[in-house]
Formats: sequence, structure tokens, C-alpha cells
Amino acid sequence: MRMALYLFTVVVLIYVIIFMDTPYVVYRPGSASEVAPMIRVENADPAERGTFMMTTVSASYANVALLAVSWFDSNAEIIKKKERLGDQSEAEYAAEQVYYMSSSQSNAVEAAYSAAGVPYKDVPEYTFVFSVPEKGNQTKLRPGDKILAADGDAVRSPDDLTKALAGHGIGDRIEITVGRGAEKIDEEITLVPIQNKEDAKPKPGLGVTIGAIQKVEAAEQGRGVRFTSTEVGGPSAGLMFTLEIYNRLTPGDLSKGYRVAGTGTMDAEGTVGAIGGIAHKIVAADRKGADFFFVPARNYDDAKKKADAIGTKMKLIRVDRLQDALDYLKSLPVKS
Repeated sequence: MRMALYLFTVVVLIYVIIFMDTPYVVYRPGSASEVAPMIRVENADPAERGTFMMTTVSASYANVALLAVSWFDSNAEIIKKKERLGDQSEAEYAAEQVYYMSSSQSNAVEAAYSAAGVPYKDVPEYTFVFSVPEKGNQTKLRPGDKILAADGDAVRSPDDLTKALAGHGIGDRIEITVGRGAEKIDEEITLVPIQNKEDAKPKPGLGVTIGAIQKVEAAEQGRGVRFTSTEVGGPSAGLMFTLEIYNRLTPGDLSKGYRVAGTGTMDAEGTVGAIGGIAHKIVAADRKGADFFFVPARNYDDAKKKADAIGTKMKLIRVDRLQDALDYLKSLPVKS
């Protein structure tokens, strides 16, 4: 009897410590990864002896064991899941991060083209499902679905979708073709009333919130840029993507042979924006032996505090704009 009670207690403890969910997320230093393998540039200048690295934050939903270990880890940060997700579902949060990454890539290409003097144009790439309502939701669509066609008509932009729905009424059923992961799926959707501020009467719609991704294309042949799968989300790699693309588009080696890490959002005009998790990214870059770290101006104080705490030899450079980073790199001597 005692043995059975002992075994039962052990099983319960193992379950509680390892398998039971908690309402917490643990943030820790992630990776400092070279961005070169993530980007393809036609007729790229091959002279790059150094490397540009994007930095990430590792986020883990915590069990009791991870919480206990993280409590004593100076590089770990414990927050509630609610702070991470807000009012979003897990699927909506994931779709949002993919959207931010895609937008970041488009902005990086546009900013790099502009800085390198390459003429370009914006074209619609795809429309996707951003979120679905929690209440009264009858749709078969999911956050992250790419809307490829409506009733057989190709859809790339929200305008394409509006035109495809124009001949239909509320309550009509329409076939929507979506890309879901690696699959292509046809879903029959019942159109629901959508009320816009500009229109007195509701119009038929899919009953979901959609987003649109623009693609930036060079106006001339042989200057195209495309991304491979990055397997990360969010917008914070924008600056480092832009530097890598600019280096490939222009003659010479912007890296000068150094290991250059950094973070920061990038808009189409070349403005560098603040990001989250800067302390974790400083640690990640230091672990990969970065010589320099570009940090958004608004994050600089927190970055400097962490850099001093870990005693890194890595030099932090405060930037407000892409041009600040370009000017700094161009001023460096070639690493011997």
C-alpha cells in the first residue's frame, strides 16, 4: 500500500513539474544568425568577408521546472502569457508575427533599393487572414490563411477580393481557395454582413480581418531580391536585412570583415524603430562573438546596461536611421 502511494505521489510530482501548464512565458537569449543564407540577390556583389547577424529572443511556455530554473537565471525574464498575447488567440498571434516579418522584408528591400539608387515598384503579393472573430464565428478560414482565389478569380490584394465579392449578396456561398501551410485548400464560405463607416448599408464579406503584403520589385532586370524561409517572426530583423541587401547591391564589402550584429525595425524611408527584448539580443550577439551591435536609439540605455552587466567587448552603436549604420560601417578600417 505504501509503495503504491509512493509511486502515485512520484507520478503526480512528475506531472506537475514537467507536464502541467502554467500561465507564464520565459524569455531568454535566442540566436544570432547570419542573414546572408536567408537572402538571394540577383547579380550580387560577392565581396563579403564578414557577416551581418540578426538577433532573436527565445520564448518558451513554462512548466514548473523551467520556472524554477529561470528564477535563478539572470538572463531569463518571466512574464504572464496574457502580456504576450493580449486579446489575441495563439493562431492570431502567430499570423501577426508572420505579417510583421513579411512587412519587414518588404521594407528592407525598399529601403536598400532606395539607398543603393536602384529604381523599384511596389506590387501586391498576397492577401491573408489576420484574425477571425471569437463569437458567432461560422467561417472555416483560419488566421494565417493566404487567400489565393475567390470563385476562381485570382486574389492578390484586398481590391481583388472586393471585386470578386461584388456580384454576390449576404448569405450567398462562395468558394475561397486558400494556402494553409504547404496545402492548397478550397473552402465554401457563407458571406456575412460587413458594416463600413462609409456605407449606409452592410456589404457581403468573409467575416474575418484581412491583411495585405506588398512585394517590392526592381524596375530593371537582374536586380531582384527574394527571401528564403527565416523560421522566425516579427519585424525586428529589418535593419540587418537592409544592410545585407545593400551590401549585395553595391560594390565593395560593407562588413569590412567584421561580425556585425544588430536589431531594429525598418520602414520604407530608412527609419530604424525600437524593438522588444533588447537585453536578450545583446547576450545572444555576445555569445556569437559580434564585434559591433547596432541598436535603435530608444533601446540604447537598456542595451548599454546589459552590455555592461555581462562585460562584453562588443561595441554598441546607436542608430536612428539606416544612413547612420551605413556611415559607421563605411568609416571602419578593413579588419586585419
